[in-house]
Amino acid sequence: MFERFLNDKRSMVLAEQALPGRAEKMQVPDKHFVNGGSMLDSAGQLHCPDGSVRAMFGMGCFWGAERKFWQLEGVSLTAVGYAAGYTQNPSYEEVCSGRTGHNEVVALVFNPQEIKYAALLAVFFEGHDPTQGMQQGNDVGTQYRSGIYCYGAEQLAQARQAVVQYQAQLKKAGRGDITTEIIQAPDFYFAESYHQQYLAKNPGGYCGLGGTGVCFN
Repeated sequence: MFERFLNDKRSMVLAEQALPGRAEKMQVPDKHFVNGGSMLDSAGQLHCPDGSVRAMFGMGCFWGAERKFWQLEGVSLTAVGYAAGYTQNPSYEEVCSGRTGHNEVVALVFNPQEIKYAALLAVFFEGHDPTQGMQQGNDVGTQYRSGIYCYGAEQLAQARQAVVQYQAQLKKAGRGDITTEIIQAPDFYFAESYHQQYLAKNPGGYCGLGGTGVCFN
């Protein structure tokens, strides 16, 4: 049974089969490569100043997803990492093995006076194909699943309503059902330093994202 799982990257690992991970946190650059903002607070979490709010999304390869959000006015900070799995402080290689349960995600901090969460949801839905299940384009595996990870009841309600609205648009266009995972935000584990703001460091690098061609409204 376990061998069959290893050969099927679309199958979620069971908690008891997941890799154990480690207590040591990933080393993260002090400053955001694009805007120079401080990456971490005193607790080692993504820096979120007073008046700002966190958000987290999984939409395929996290390199391209992060770039979509750091370009938005009102988004002050972005980081890529791993979430919604079992393994503590996983490495990229472990996540790619399919044995951690984690998704590749982008975590971000935004000012709700400058950009609304609804606008972030629009970028999310239009920036990838949320109907593909455990893959995004040619990237196949549980780490590429579509996910909205919500900080609080208000984000959760908005995300669920957005799915209803966007599903209606997809149906009109003859597209399939949305498979997006929507849950309260789990622990976020930073990815390795070289992954952070990767497409700013490597402008010609792989993006891997493609939308449905259907507008969210």
